[in-house]
Amino acid sequence: MGVLAGACAAFLAAVLPASANPRLVVDVNSLKVYEHQDIFKRWYPASLTKLMTAYTTFRAIKTGQLTLESPVVMTKNAASEPPSKMFYKPGQAMTLDSALKMMLVKSANDVAVAIGEAVGGSEAAFIERMNAEARRIGMTSSHFINANGLPGEGQYTTARDLAVLAITLKREFPEYASYFSLEGFTTGKKDYANYNMLIGRFEGADGMKTGFICASGFNQVSSATRGGRSVVSVVLGEDSLGARADESARLLQMALTTADAGKQSLTQIAPYGEGRDMVADVSKEICSKAAAKVRSEGRDEAGRQKLLSPYIHEINRPLKLAFAGLIPGSGEKTAKAGTDVAAQGDVTEIANVPIPVPRPSF
Repeated sequence: MGVLAGACAAFLAAVLPASANPRLVVDVNSLKVYEHQDIFKRWYPASLTKLMTAYTTFRAIKTGQLTLESPVVMTKNAASEPPSKMFYKPGQAMTLDSALKMMLVKSANDVAVAIGEAVGGSEAAFIERMNAEARRIGMTSSHFINANGLPGEGQYTTARDLAVLAITLKREFPEYASYFSLEGFTTGKKDYANYNMLIGRFEGADGMKTGFICASGFNQVSSATRGGRSVVSVVLGEDSLGARADESARLLQMALTTADAGKQSLTQIAPYGEGRDMVADVSKEICSKAAAKVRSEGRDEAGRQKLLSPYIHEINRPLKLAFAGLIPGSGEKTAKAGTDVAAQGDVTEIANVPIPVPRPSF
């Protein structure tokens, strides 16, 4: 380890307290695990659920059921979901391409349900498909009750299962990788930045999703690629936006700069931990007045979350924004019929499609 890397490691050890919450970092290709803790403990997925919604949707596209240009109509049921949301009205519609960007960048709960209804025919039918897909790919301790991750009895996952999902997404659907790495999107009227603070700030960061509810704390699934190596990290139950980003960066950096000699494969790690079949609830620790005070003190004068990791850097340029909006004539005042999406300014396009890698057997 070089002097600079050693200094960074020492710095992190000093400023980042050890956490008892689930975490994991694994190589996408070899499945070697570099660090893991409580990866079989059941946890509320919060908006990480939207990774499962995306996977189920990609499967539907693969079978020819719909395309990225298929309309996703905002129904009364979808529009009734609580924030985070786009606040579109029933009857307004967007392409599936736009809907995926809104769901994965802004974490829009209303759009997630609308996608589920468009794919499954109904929200209930889509949820059945989500759970069937989860079982099929080897998520052995996960169950979903909705498409957006809002809390409820029967909604749970594990760090191990989320790693399985992230790896499967990256291996099976590389053509959709850019949906997870967007710095933000614009409707042409308003810009939305990605909640993932590693995108554009951590060297090689290329996805995937964040999530938060009181019961789960601050969760994040991240991926990064350098020199042909790709790794995925899962961090659950952190106490702030900054803490989950810092810990994700630590895990990714460690895995990307460490040899995998002697490391176990994810498939070789047997279930462990007491009480792992009970779903953890950290509401009292995360949403107390004391915790809120600590988080407020963790922001700078401009209100931005302070980050302690030396591996995360500022973006000193305008964000690269994709376009995502309503279908022309569906109520989007700034959209004009016949306008080419690619002419809407700084648009991030899905291109350079890599060759798919076979899905692993978990």
